[in-house]
Amino acid sequence: MSTNLSKIKRDKMLETISKIKENIDDDETLKNLSLIEYELTKKKYGLVWEEHEERVDLELKRQIPTFEEIQEREIIEGKENKFNFLLEGDNLHSLYLLEKTHKGKIDIIYIDPPYNTGNKDFVYDDDFVEYEDGFKHSKWISFIERRLVIAQRLLKKKGVIFISIDDKEQAQLKMLCDEIFGEENFIACMPRRTKSSGKTTNKISANHDYVLVYEKSKNQSLIIGLEHNDEGFKYEDEYVNERGKYKLNQTLDYDSLSYSPSLDYPIEINGEILYPGGDYEKYKERQNGNCKRADWAWRWSKDLFEFGYKNGFIVVKKGKNGLPRIYTKTYLNAKIQKDEIEGYKITIEERRKPISSIEFIESKYSNDIAKKDLVKLFDNSKFDYPKPVELIKTLIKIYNNKNAVILDFFAGSGTTGQAVLELNNEDNGNRQFILCTNNENNICEEVTYQRLIKVNYGTPKVKPLKFNLKYYRTNYIPRLNNEEENIQENLLLNIKNLIQLENGINIDDKKIKVIFDEKTIDEFSTKIDEVIECEKLYISSDILLTAKQTKLFKDNNVEIFIIPEYYFDEEIKEVQ
Repeated sequence: MSTNLSKIKRDKMLETISKIKENIDDDETLKNLSLIEYELTKKKYGLVWEEHEERVDLELKRQIPTFEEIQEREIIEGKENKFNFLLEGDNLHSLYLLEKTHKGKIDIIYIDPPYNTGNKDFVYDDDFVEYEDGFKHSKWISFIERRLVIAQRLLKKKGVIFISIDDKEQAQLKMLCDEIFGEENFIACMPRRTKSSGKTTNKISANHDYVLVYEKSKNQSLIIGLEHNDEGFKYEDEYVNERGKYKLNQTLDYDSLSYSPSLDYPIEINGEILYPGGDYEKYKERQNGNCKRADWAWRWSKDLFEFGYKNGFIVVKKGKNGLPRIYTKTYLNAKIQKDEIEGYKITIEERRKPISSIEFIESKYSNDIAKKDLVKLFDNSKFDYPKPVELIKTLIKIYNNKNAVILDFFAGSGTTGQAVLELNNEDNGNRQFILCTNNENNICEEVTYQRLIKVNYGTPKVKPLKFNLKYYRTNYIPRLNNEEENIQENLLLNIKNLIQLENGINIDDKKIKVIFDEKTIDEFSTKIDEVIECEKLYISSDILLTAKQTKLFKDNNVEIFIIPEYYFDEEIKEVQ
């Protein structure tokens, strides 16, 4: 059973006050003590819950969490590519260690936590939380609060977090996130269609959930919107590879603006002189001062037209009256901008549009599609409530960093991993994912990991997407330092795993090595063949390289990295 810490603390304080009151006769003091009792028992404004403690909380207090690499589950497809990670175990354990390796380094967090429906979807402290449980909300908030506090610290300054949730906990989660991430950093609560139809026991069919969106720092996130897919961009020219397709929807001349003599000039193209409005006589009248407030003129200045014409932004077509008319091209990914030096320049920039707050009500984001995603890989859904790949891809796509590090610490079926790999394949990105999930009902081994295997090698319905992966399992070592247990030696064995996790690398003891003591570095320095093969060397902060060693490594292009003391420094000090 979980321990209700808030109730224990409150009851203890109330009991103490009650005993004090028994020995006091002063009315004013008794009145003040009663006020204290009232403050302890009354409900405060805001999110208030009974704080509960999990088994994993106690384990983290008594033991030091570590990772164990499961070597046989490693995937290596490209030696030059960074490694992705699958972390098996309680995600609070994994987050504890990720805070050592990735504090302030995560670009995107997406999580799909249990919705706490009371239908055996939320396990707290090894027991299902039933619908009738009077503390079901407090247990859920205690559970998610600890994890979100660490998540906030993991995000970069420009980072963003996306959280899937439904009405069971949406209101509580919104208030909790306002406290943890800051109300000013709230971006949106986006409804998502979960299904189009189906049976329901409610009077109104529940066909949606939500995606809550917060940024780490106000107005700092790299959310840039979706690709602009206007069907009007249907024409191609010799610039299509660079500028994308273009559309013709505006003539250069029109009469709806306030008239300006500087925009009313003749244009000569292929020996033919063109005037705004196509009428030379009316052009002469305007030049003589006989013009309306809004009359015919060009939209572009003469200098801008000459630049645009020279660089392919102009098309001449015959109008309905047979007279030629000038049209300007609007390219999908290119536009003309002012340049302080040369006057004008062409800038290439992917056209985007802000994502709508109701973007995810389209059927392609529904659970029905998510199940089809899994069927393509497993021939059955193998998971009760998966999220569709398209949902996660869209969330990642609107973040303007193709080298982003994406964390999902409720990885479930592994949708986030597949979404990252597919998006990298589509836009030549180099994003990296870190997935955390427990192995309840063998989900990590039989669903999450197997999904990644199938994505890597492909199936008849899914093309292979090659990538690198390391598989870690959470573990503990005792917080002891005696003849049987040497905490420093035990932790040194685990530092290699943290170095790999932090840097996305594979320490093969050839190209990349780790050395903890001066005796080993001295021996290594004499083995020239090994030095030549080595590219990166991670050494303990206790090692002082000699001038000869420093020159040796520099001459052979060996990069030297000092192993961070923050990996296990606090834990070692605690038991010394």
